[in-house]
Amino acid sequence: MKIILLERVERLGALGDIVTVKDGFARNFLLPRSKALRANSANLKVFEVQRAEIESRNARAAAAAAKSGEKLDGTSYVMIRQAGDTGQLYGSVTGRDVADAVNAEGGKIDRAMVVLDKPIKALGVHAIKVRLHAEVLVTVNINIARSKDEAERQARGENVITSQFEEDRATDAKSAADMLEGGAGSHESFGRDD
Repeated sequence: MKIILLERVERLGALGDIVTVKDGFARNFLLPRSKALRANSANLKVFEVQRAEIESRNARAAAAAAKSGEKLDGTSYVMIRQAGDTGQLYGSVTGRDVADAVNAEGGKIDRAMVVLDKPIKALGVHAIKVRLHAEVLVTVNINIARSKDEAERQARGENVITSQFEEDRATDAKSAADMLEGGAGSHESFGRDD
């Protein structure tokens, strides 16, 4: 289906471009969200008459998104999740979870704005892209941890999984040294006369 784009659409084109897309993509996504019009002679005439208005409306929306993006860009959010000893989450963090975390702190984003190739399944600090407008992309940091203390350590740059293994290894070495030093296998008599 041939369509006229009413705003910039990633991997398709800019405002005013006439492109060919699959019918389902046009009918189910572009047309209902007012991102495009069918490219017929009547719509072409209407678009040319209203082009200046559409461009100014798009510019205002981009400016508003850029203004809110300034506040949002580079902000950090903490998410407490359960995870195993290796740092694998029990479950995953999706775009909806990221949007909920941002909105809980006073931001205003929709889950469709969160750009995630795949769900997050590990502890750590993750940089997430948020598309506020077709032309405005910001980055937020999501700190996924098992506790507030762990989140603070991760925010300082510490790898908590490696640190935990090192602490466990040191504890095991100390226990082994204590056993060799005085306890395991030593046989003392406690007041028995044999």
